[in-house]
Amino acid sequence: MGEPTFWDHPQKARKTVGRIAELKVWLVPYREIERRVESLNEFFTETDAVDDPAFFEELTKELSAVEEEMDALELRKMLSGELDSKNCYLSINSGAGGTEACDWAAMLARMYQRWAVRRGWKVELLDEVDGDVTGYKSITFHFTGPFAYGYSKSEKGVHRLVRISPFDAGGRRHTSFASVDVTPEIDEELEVELRPEHLRIDTFRSSGAGGQHVNTTDSAVRITHIPSGIVVSCQKERSQLQNKETCLKMLRAKLYEQQVEEKQRKLKNISGEKKEIAWGSQIRSYTFQPYTLVKDHRTKCEAGNIQEVMDGGLDPFVDAFLKEFGG
Repeated sequence: MGEPTFWDHPQKARKTVGRIAELKVWLVPYREIERRVESLNEFFTETDAVDDPAFFEELTKELSAVEEEMDALELRKMLSGELDSKNCYLSINSGAGGTEACDWAAMLARMYQRWAVRRGWKVELLDEVDGDVTGYKSITFHFTGPFAYGYSKSEKGVHRLVRISPFDAGGRRHTSFASVDVTPEIDEELEVELRPEHLRIDTFRSSGAGGQHVNTTDSAVRITHIPSGIVVSCQKERSQLQNKETCLKMLRAKLYEQQVEEKQRKLKNISGEKKEIAWGSQIRSYTFQPYTLVKDHRTKCEAGNIQEVMDGGLDPFVDAFLKEFGG
């Protein structure tokens, strides 16, 4: 990068800068852990000569903190898939159940927003379709941050809610479902063919807030890929053209992900992969009544503090998934 001619070829330069950023994600924390371990070694050799319980307690706390960072780096090592380091799109779609399901989609949307913020990721709302009474029929976010897809892919599947419905005057328990889909954001240089005759492009009026211009023009865009049946939509921008570009980017990402997953399935068939994940099945249950429990049906990971989970405390479930199934 220090060469005077480095930016003479911008596309190649950006690729190099991106590769450096990926390496720094590993090297910077590793070197920091290495530095702290060396310091701890020096201090621990002095504990025999220093009769100070507070000093020893401080060292022990630092050692625990370093061990936690090492565990986190070890867990990240499992994210070795081709797409794991990418940013991602996360979409939530309400299932059968009308108002209940739409409200459940809104609860999940809040949970994932808070989880992403906890991880230090940037969160953008790309598209939302409001429910008839409350919540969302569907909502799509863009998460930008290190290994956003690698961590978020554990959430792909059907999520089940059991609670006493606030919309039921009889106070009865209801079961609601919502599906979560996660797609990696792919690099621009990856070629994914989109033939015009395979695309159906619809425009419609934005349903969200954003000023008079957004709400009175057909700026929102929905694209259907006819051969695969994939549908993507965006209404974030005021410009129809910008929303169309975002839709095409999302569509390319979904199609490329399909190609990668098909290649991985073939490799697993050859190598005899021991564990499989049925993405379309129910993956996790959230029970609010008669007791509180969140249970992942793939890893058997459980949490009794359901409010902590709904406030974004998803890491125990994500970590369990990565340890069980790898990257």
